[in-house]
Amino acid sequence: MKKVLFVLALGGLMISCGGKEKKEEKKEGFEMNRTKTEKKAETTETHEGVPVDMDNKGIGPIKSLEFDDAINEGLAAKGEQTFNTICIACHALDKRMIGPEMAGIYERRSPEWVMNMILNPDGMLKEDPIAKALLKEYNNAIMLNQNLSEEDVRAVAEYLRKI
Repeated sequence: MKKVLFVLALGGLMISCGGKEKKEEKKEGFEMNRTKTEKKAETTETHEGVPVDMDNKGIGPIKSLEFDDAINEGLAAKGEQTFNTICIACHALDKRMIGPEMAGIYERRSPEWVMNMILNPDGMLKEDPIAKALLKEYNNAIMLNQNLSEEDVRAVAEYLRKI
């Protein structure tokens, strides 16, 4: 009986020691991946940990957009109304909320990217690297498709120029 208990105790000790080695191996692998990500972030201009890329037009129907020098006040007023009805639930003008703040958006993103993100958030979140980084930065809070027309989104884009 003593021999059986000794063998069981010895077996339990061997199993528990073997498990620690495997956990340490997993930890070391995690540390190596984390270091690589941090190095990449140091070499890229970022805002809130998300790359800034003014050449990225995004994924969607808007391929080119040039703003006039002067803001179209009528279009901007329509965009402000749309923003205050739909977008304000997740976006503030000057601070982080569920989504990024909108002030200075055109210093971080191209107008095409902004419009494509509003028009095609599903496609952007699947394929666009900046949209994916934003998703990660904002705790996987996805931007929902609001089913706005291109005209409505163009008005919101004009309003965002004012803030």
